[in-house]
Amino acid sequence: MFMACGALAGAALAGAAPAGAAQEASAIAPGVTYEEFDIPAAKGTAHAHVLRVDLRDPHVRLGLLHPGAVAARAPVSRLADAQGAVAGVNGDFFNITETQHPGVEATGASVGPAIADGRALKAAVPSGQRFGPALPPGTSTEDVFGVGADRRARLDGLALDGSVRTPEGRLPLGGLNQYALPVGSVGAFTGAWGGASRVRATCGTDTDRAAPCSADTHEVTVRGGRVVSTSATPGGGPIAPGTTVLVGREAGARQLRKLAVGASVRVRHRLVASASRVPYRFALGGYPVLADGRPLPGLDDRTAAVRTAVGIADGGRRVLLLALDGAPAYRAGLTIAEVAATLRALGARDAFSLDGGGSTTLVARAPGAAGVSVRNHPSGGAERPVPNGIGVFSTP
Repeated sequence: MFMACGALAGAALAGAAPAGAAQEASAIAPGVTYEEFDIPAAKGTAHAHVLRVDLRDPHVRLGLLHPGAVAARAPVSRLADAQGAVAGVNGDFFNITETQHPGVEATGASVGPAIADGRALKAAVPSGQRFGPALPPGTSTEDVFGVGADRRARLDGLALDGSVRTPEGRLPLGGLNQYALPVGSVGAFTGAWGGASRVRATCGTDTDRAAPCSADTHEVTVRGGRVVSTSATPGGGPIAPGTTVLVGREAGARQLRKLAVGASVRVRHRLVASASRVPYRFALGGYPVLADGRPLPGLDDRTAAVRTAVGIADGGRRVLLLALDGAPAYRAGLTIAEVAATLRALGARDAFSLDGGGSTTLVARAPGAAGVSVRNHPSGGAERPVPNGIGVFSTP
């Protein structure tokens, strides 16, 4: 089967010869196989590692790999073993550095929305605050790959719908557990955020990630529907169960300053899908590169790199998880346009790009092994800690 796909990939990648023959696919678990193969591309040969996941098998599911807090990171292999996954890949782009804001902690939190086990963990940062390559035209940080309660994978968008009800009236909620808040907004932080500082949420602007941190901020802690403390600056440390910390900047800060200790406050939030009416069991951010069998217009066809991506086939019943090898012989990688073409050649109708470069990691269990092993060579020489990933789970 792969030789036919290889020929298609070769045709799709301008001027490339057919991809090399795959090694024989090996079974990881019922409904899950692993294979690797070469892809001749414009900048040189890339080496792909692919997990094929058949969601028609009732014993197989996909879920969010994460370290238990939004603002935390761990290697993919550790995340997979901790959650009992048989395989997985790294996920969304994330707040990896804060060189533009000296003294501000990089949170490690992901860019886009995240849902785990049906529970919304976070919403998307403004598009101008994201890390990663430029987004294709028409896409945004709200774009997600996810699997619904119907066990079908799909691409969608998840927008935050929330409010803060106060004695002064109702305020729109601009963020949920995210490292960057829209200018002038109020964001909510819950125990899912973790213990990282919330200062980064008030830095940059909606269009310029490197813009200075706001000098006009305020923070309010709410427990049991009442304000229990206030602060002129965002804090840090774990947030207790049943507690919500509201962080405001500019106009949002001015609204929060009206709230005294003891004031009644009610916070409501949810993530709303732009297309599917089926609730998501899991979802994470990135950006689409293939829709209905067609590459998105404006995909980068010049910059090649080590990549991670996911493809959807057979109406969401089958998923392809692709990670390129970062060994020196293959480090030229693929352009985003080539990634879309490769996944289409492998049978995907829709595809989604995840974080790449030093983050690209694919893990899978060997037969009889107690834990996963890293199957590709991370380009940094070792696994990079990441905030989330896609886990493949198998039950007897």
